[in-house]
Amino acid sequence: MILDQLVQASQQRVQKVPVRERVKRIQQARKMTTPVLSFEAMLAQPGLQLIGEVKRASPSKGLIAAEFDYLQIAQDYVAAGIDAISVLTEPRYFKGQLSYLQAIAQTVSVPTLRKDFIVAASQIASARIAGASAVLLIVAILTPVQLQAFITLAHELNLSALVEVHTTAEIKQAVAAGARIIGINNRNLKDFSVNFATSCQLRQAVPAECYVVAESGIQTATQAQQLAAAGFDAMLVGKTLMRAPDKGQAVMQLRAGVRG
Repeated sequence: MILDQLVQASQQRVQKVPVRERVKRIQQARKMTTPVLSFEAMLAQPGLQLIGEVKRASPSKGLIAAEFDYLQIAQDYVAAGIDAISVLTEPRYFKGQLSYLQAIAQTVSVPTLRKDFIVAASQIASARIAGASAVLLIVAILTPVQLQAFITLAHELNLSALVEVHTTAEIKQAVAAGARIIGINNRNLKDFSVNFATSCQLRQAVPAECYVVAESGIQTATQAQQLAAAGFDAMLVGKTLMRAPDKGQAVMQLRAGVRG
């Protein structure tokens, strides 16, 4: 199963870092007073916000961007009026690096999200040190105890936690753990198939006090309009933007008619 491989790879990465170094990262992050751009303030803006993803590859699609000027991509997104940027930092299957996130966070004027398979507190601390505004936490790969602890740590470090779900049961688990932002992923992480209808089907199960983000399989302005009508606060778009020759134009086409 692809998800098991992704989680195992993340666990191996964490285990390669000495425990002392992992503890040091958490301590360093806790001492940081430099503010980060607010991911939740971005979600609170009127209309459907657009989170553009910077990623080089994926397990299902292979290499997406042979030429990968990640800083230029991020700058193109911002020039087109994007609201936030998601950066893949998983190195083995997505060809990402934490250094990409750090460089982008230092360059752009919008919030940034660390998108990875987070299985340890030190990864959250590393995101804060790199300048991220938010981290992705996936309910399917964490125990309830881990999820609650990671959400708490993220908030302690002034990071937002985008808590990703795929079922109604996972929504309930996320809310019970203290999630303020729910990301509904249209991609089945077991086989990586995509069903756009998933997000709208699960939307009503999310409490009104939570922000809601739709993830994966979003390709057209019509789909964006459907998400806006369903009450989503944002949509996270990766492959559609990454494969567009003119990323600025692709951003403007996606958000046509859905701004507040």
